[in-house]
Amino acid sequence: MSYSRNLLDLFLATRKASEAICAPLQTEDYVVQPCADVSPPKWHLGHTTWFFEEFLLSPHLPNYQRFNPQYGYVFNSYYESVGARVVRTDRGNLSRPSVDDVYAYRAYVTKHMELLVKSFLKDALLPVLEIGIHHEKQHQELLLTDIKYILGNNPLQPIYGAVKNEVFIEEHQAAFCDMPAGIYEMGHGDESFCYDNELPKHRVFLESYALANKLVTNSEWQEFITAGGYNNALLWHTEGWDWVQKNNINAPLYWYKQDSPWQQYTLNGSCSVNPAGAVTHISYYEAFAYAQWRGMRLPTEFEWEAANKHFNWGKRWEWTESAYLPYPNYQKPDGALGEYNGKFMVNQKVLRGSSVATAANHIRATYRNFFHAPLRWQYTGLRLAKSL
Repeated sequence: MSYSRNLLDLFLATRKASEAICAPLQTEDYVVQPCADVSPPKWHLGHTTWFFEEFLLSPHLPNYQRFNPQYGYVFNSYYESVGARVVRTDRGNLSRPSVDDVYAYRAYVTKHMELLVKSFLKDALLPVLEIGIHHEKQHQELLLTDIKYILGNNPLQPIYGAVKNEVFIEEHQAAFCDMPAGIYEMGHGDESFCYDNELPKHRVFLESYALANKLVTNSEWQEFITAGGYNNALLWHTEGWDWVQKNNINAPLYWYKQDSPWQQYTLNGSCSVNPAGAVTHISYYEAFAYAQWRGMRLPTEFEWEAANKHFNWGKRWEWTESAYLPYPNYQKPDGALGEYNGKFMVNQKVLRGSSVATAANHIRATYRNFFHAPLRWQYTGLRLAKSL
């Protein structure tokens, strides 16, 4: 089967998967934007469709007519070189286009993409198609976690549906895995798809260190709470301590107290916090403070990658101590697609791993996620490290 045929099959499966994620929603759920970092599901469905229309159909399909000329303004996200766009914080104000219109837009673009791939796609456009597909897969993760935030902030705490392994439990005995000092190769190295921020392959020297073979659990986090971790300024960065005080933070996101014990909201509904589950929905600030309380630290992204290639961890997003920066000799792609990753390499921390919401073919040792330090709506946890 040809490369383009494989990509067409992957494209069609990806389009269906996005809509399947939204299948349990009520119409009203599609429009809500509880905070600036969460986008309405309707916007995700439209934006991932706009990407194909903007970068493939409009410039490369003969006689293509845009579904609606105004949708470029509505569904552009951060591509400054492409044109103006709705301010991110205003996405929840878009009562129009309707949900039905957005689904009609998706069907229209999907149909024309099939035509493009089958009859007009040149080899030079295959990488654009491929990154468009994986762009939608990334938005599927955002889509599911945004839905959780939307429903989790509804006082009715509605159930989304059965999601397996949302509470992640590791059964093995806790231990530390020693890694010797030496030179380690980093970055993506085979012919499979990766993002530009995973390139190029390069070497780093690491001093000897050890990583915990298990993520920090909910029961361990409750010990931190009971010990007054959220009230001890000595454990926190100044910026983190200000964040705790300003926002009255005293537990991970989605945790709440109804008498005793701690409860948490999940996509399967509210339940008691499982002591054995890996703690999730914590900020970098909290991860750092917890590590300080334990007398340890967070791993760098390079320590994490070197160890993961041996131990195959990575079932939850894990905060690292690394700033999100380009690798040595990194080359940002030309044109608008150069805005995909490179422009965000400032004031963010690297996350490594994956989550219950991550597309299966995005789970790899070299994948680099990145978020601002206070954000918690993703399935973010931590693994302890120590120097030897």
